[in-house]
Amino acid sequence: METELPSAALIAWLGFALGAVFGFVGNRTNFCTMGAISDIVHMGDWTRMRMWVLAIAVAMLGVWALQAQGLVDTHKSLYTSPNLMWLSNLVGGLLFGVGMTLASGCTSKTLIRIGGGNLKSVVVFVVLAISAYVTLKGLFGVWRVNTFDTVSVQLSTTQDLPTLAAAAWGLPAALLARWLPPLAAAALLVFVFADPHARGFDTLLGGVVVGLTIVGGWYVTGHLGYVAEHPETLEEAFIATNGNRPESLSLVAPFAYTLELLMFWSDQSKHVTFGIATALGIVAGSLAYALLTGTYREESFPDAADLKRHVTGAVLMGFGGITALGCTIGQGLSGLSVMAVGSVLTFFSIVAGAALMMKFDYWRLMREAHA
Repeated sequence: METELPSAALIAWLGFALGAVFGFVGNRTNFCTMGAISDIVHMGDWTRMRMWVLAIAVAMLGVWALQAQGLVDTHKSLYTSPNLMWLSNLVGGLLFGVGMTLASGCTSKTLIRIGGGNLKSVVVFVVLAISAYVTLKGLFGVWRVNTFDTVSVQLSTTQDLPTLAAAAWGLPAALLARWLPPLAAAALLVFVFADPHARGFDTLLGGVVVGLTIVGGWYVTGHLGYVAEHPETLEEAFIATNGNRPESLSLVAPFAYTLELLMFWSDQSKHVTFGIATALGIVAGSLAYALLTGTYREESFPDAADLKRHVTGAVLMGFGGITALGCTIGQGLSGLSVMAVGSVLTFFSIVAGAALMMKFDYWRLMREAHA
């Protein structure tokens, strides 16, 4: 009896739908990870950062529930690999943080701005996609593999915190998997709601909905698209994913794969995957919101200096995002939802890189003002 494979088209369309929800709500609530860091650095305002943290907590609780019900096994994902490439996480995250500051937003904000009519973000998308592709399979990839990726720690278990803690403390892994994620999520929620400003509608809407799209991504690829034994390879498969692993929203590599699909459209082996579909969905959702609210505005570069700044940022984001195995969405949400150590390192490195670049920009402006 032949195994009936899940529809690759269905997985892609569900990814598009999740991306559209993300894009619509992201535009509506101004969900922006770089903006969250900028608010703290320049104004001491933690509201948008709490929105991001709320999304992490919701995603963490949702993934915990999926795991508890046996619907998804995130231990098979890229983020929980036993090979902890800590230097790649740190350096890649730092460069991505610097890059997103120069490019006026991270990968998700780039897509949201494209939907809103921002032509600068179209340039950022193209350059970022090229940089990411070159870092995956080209010249930058050779540098990455022969330098940063050589420094790693091979763990005896997967690198998610519950499994690592169980091994370190000699406790049952099932016990830690049952209690650590909800306790960590509860601590994050306490942090979020400690500030009355974080209880506003936009903060709640953005944090909850974005977090749920991450949960939805894991469910679609890790459950609906899962095949225990592919009839052709006789191995387990995750349909319509680029890495044949369960995944959720992550945007740097999908930028590269989108470019590859467009360049090799006639190649029948190339298909619209879940990652590509989510990226396109974010643009569509943001565009829908912009058209419905009359906020669609075309914007271009005012001068060559602004163009150079954005191009430089896009290159750093592409290289940094691939090196760190994810961006503010891939590592900062999807990776943290499974409590991966590498994701924690990348998250703080991205924040540090962005904050340092913002401080440098401020110093440079003050210096020019007093020159």
